[in-house]
Amino acid sequence: MEQGRQGFRRARRVMSRSFAGVLVAVGALAAHAQNAVPLDVPFVPTPSETVNAMLKLADVQKSDVVYDLGSGDGRIVIAAARRGARAVGVDIDPQRIDEARRNAKSAGVDERARFVNGDLFRADIHEATVVTLYLLPRVNERLKPKLLAELQPGTRIVSHGFDMGDWKPERTVAVGSTTIYLWVVPAKAQ
Repeated sequence: MEQGRQGFRRARRVMSRSFAGVLVAVGALAAHAQNAVPLDVPFVPTPSETVNAMLKLADVQKSDVVYDLGSGDGRIVIAAARRGARAVGVDIDPQRIDEARRNAKSAGVDERARFVNGDLFRADIHEATVVTLYLLPRVNERLKPKLLAELQPGTRIVSHGFDMGDWKPERTVAVGSTTIYLWVVPAKAQ
C-alpha cells in the first residue's frame, strides 16, 4: 500500500513538472507572438528550378538591378547576383534577413547582394530593372499600384504562382506544377 502511495506521489510530481514545462513553453510562445512581426505572406521557399526560370523569363543581365520583394532566405537575390546583377532583397522578418545575409556570404556574392529589413509596401524600389515576387494574390493586388507608380517603363516583374488580377501578363511559363508570370511596366500616360 505504501509503495502505491509513493508511486502516486512520484507520478504527481512528474506530472506537475511536465505541466509547469508546458506552461513555460506556452508563455514563451505567447511572448514570441507578441514580439513577432506580422507577416502578410508565410515564408515558403521557391524551388531552385523556379528561381532559375524566373530569372530566365525576366532575362536578367549583369546590367540589371533585381529587387526581390518578400525575399525570405535570399535565394532569388543570390541567384541574380551569381548572374552578375546587383540584387536587393526586402523582407519584414529580421530572422529571414539575417539568414539571407549569411547565405549570400556563404555563396560569395555578398558584395552584389544587399538585404533590407523593411515593409515591401514602403521600400524604395525605383532603381529596380527587375522585380521578383512570390506573394499571395491579395498582396500582389495591393502592390500593383506601387509597382506601376514607382518603376520605370520597361521594368520586368516576375511572379511565382500568382497573377495580378486584371493586369494581364506578357507571358506565362509552366515550371513543374506552378506557373510564373511576366509583366513589363508600360510607358507612363502623358
